[in-house]
Amino acid sequence: MAEGEKTLDLLAIGRSSIDLYGEQVGGRLEDMGSFAKYVGGSPTNTAIGGARLGLKTALLTRVGADHLGRFIREQLEREGVETASVIADPDRLTALVVLGIRDRETFPLIFYRENCPDMALGVDDVDEAQLRQARAVLINGTHLSQPGVFEASMKAARLAKACGGKVVFDVDYRPVLWGLAARDMGEDRFVAHPAVTDILQRVLPVCDLVVGTEEEMHILGGTTDTIAALRAVRERTEALLVCKRGPKGCSAFEGPIPDSLDEGVVGPAFEVEVFNVLGAGDAFMAGFLRGWLRDLPLAGCCEIANAAGAIVVSRHGCAPAMPTWVEMEAFLARRDRPFRLREDAELEHIHWATTRARTYDELCVLAVDHRVQFEELAADLGADPARIAAFKRLALEALHRVAQGDPRFGVLLDGRHGFDALAAAADHPYWIGRCIEVPRSRPLDFEASADVATELATWPLNQVVKVLVSYHPDDEPDLRERQERQVLRLFDACRKTRHELLLEIIAPAGAPFDAQTTARAIARFYDLGVRPDWWKLEPLADPAAWRNIEAAIAARDPFCRGVLLLGLSQPVEALVAAFEATARARVVKGFAVGRTIFHDPACAWLAGRIDDAEAVRRMAETLARLVEAWRRARAGVGEAA
Repeated sequence: MAEGEKTLDLLAIGRSSIDLYGEQVGGRLEDMGSFAKYVGGSPTNTAIGGARLGLKTALLTRVGADHLGRFIREQLEREGVETASVIADPDRLTALVVLGIRDRETFPLIFYRENCPDMALGVDDVDEAQLRQARAVLINGTHLSQPGVFEASMKAARLAKACGGKVVFDVDYRPVLWGLAARDMGEDRFVAHPAVTDILQRVLPVCDLVVGTEEEMHILGGTTDTIAALRAVRERTEALLVCKRGPKGCSAFEGPIPDSLDEGVVGPAFEVEVFNVLGAGDAFMAGFLRGWLRDLPLAGCCEIANAAGAIVVSRHGCAPAMPTWVEMEAFLARRDRPFRLREDAELEHIHWATTRARTYDELCVLAVDHRVQFEELAADLGADPARIAAFKRLALEALHRVAQGDPRFGVLLDGRHGFDALAAAADHPYWIGRCIEVPRSRPLDFEASADVATELATWPLNQVVKVLVSYHPDDEPDLRERQERQVLRLFDACRKTRHELLLEIIAPAGAPFDAQTTARAIARFYDLGVRPDWWKLEPLADPAAWRNIEAAIAARDPFCRGVLLLGLSQPVEALVAAFEATARARVVKGFAVGRTIFHDPACAWLAGRIDDAEAVRRMAETLARLVEAWRRARAGVGEAA
């Protein structure tokens, strides 16, 4: 297949596992008490890193037919990695790696890979049609330790070459996975062994690009003299050789090996504090391939690779730390970034915003996170408040009846009466929001723990944190500042626990209000450093107010997901009119409406006048009317334009 006809930039082959990363830093692995769960495995990390940098990537691997294997597949899909060759193995459990950050040079690492799925890859798993579509195939040295995987990797490499593709070899040497180090020494990077050298060298004749650290070049070349090792490799391949040199960057060699590493093509290094070296090599490979497969000059490939590695060594985790192309461009555009790169608020925000799952051009949310309102309703009707939870399950059923699995729909719930509905919502592809504020609190207070981060750490990562604050930019200073401190605490907690944040602002009743009020409130929070993923705002009828809101968001956070309109218990007809008045504001993505939809059915259901089916039917009917009205209003704007 001709180069221009290939639809896949890179097919990575090999390890895919779960990284359990110790969340405590600066101590023994024995003393770490909690772990973050990430996707891991060198070729998997590289496939994700390449996808984030704009390459079309795919992965050939095996994972367990278990919860963790499904997590790997789902995360790869969220990252844009093609998963047609991610094979679910019913006979083996997904591999695990437990790792931590002890200090700047020590990173304890334990591999749980006995009889794991990806080491069972065989030649029959190689899809020839997929390989014909790939511009390059990536094979990894550690995976060559098993005969079956070696043969599968070599088959893929030969097929790629025969189809006009390139073969990339990441030496990726882990002595423990060759049985050359004690099982608790997964962090060891070099143990000399002639048999390993012999196996790795068998790959070299088919390679177009070979990448490794100095220690990896030592095992590949069979000597601990780096120049001699590179020359030994050169005798066996005409491939481009790239030697990673840590804080010194890298050196690349297209032809004969000179007497010094500095005589190769040397990419610029980036001086940053080393926080975590794990995953930096995979980021380097992804960055280099972003340039190499786009035919950039060699020095440019080295620069992107070094930058990717520098970014990742500053962060916790491997795959989740990989930069996006937008982030890479921002990083390369400035050389005055802080030495402690993870403290660069601008770069970290770009990373967060450009790695979020999904994009939403539209979002229609059924909001049933109300607590006091339901309790008061039950009390007025003499109904058992324990029934509220069942009604919220019915609300989820009503949403599903309208949405039918469409991810442009969502539900907003609470953890008090809505816990069962939250758990049930996890089985659907819908956006899920969950409230954190104490109802009607002013100044703002949070439910559950006084330490809001401790509370959020118990929430699933797919739950968006919603907070309602009754706020006016001209509030009395003590009140305003107290509320702002609370929102800042919450924003910081959300980023640390990896939850998205929806900030809902409602002006206090009777407060002065004009076309600038909401935009001023938004600008104030941005200026404080709060960058919510979503805003939830009142359905204002004044076009000038929306122009001001859009300008405030665009100037301070062009990555903001957008605005959802709240309902304020208005009748359907009033909301339809509000949608028509608001539809021109492109920053508005939809609505999050509750009492307009559920109040009357809830009254009738709690009073025993209607059954479950009728309650679901009525809520679904009203929700469907609002969805149709929103889409009609937005479509009308497009037609007018």
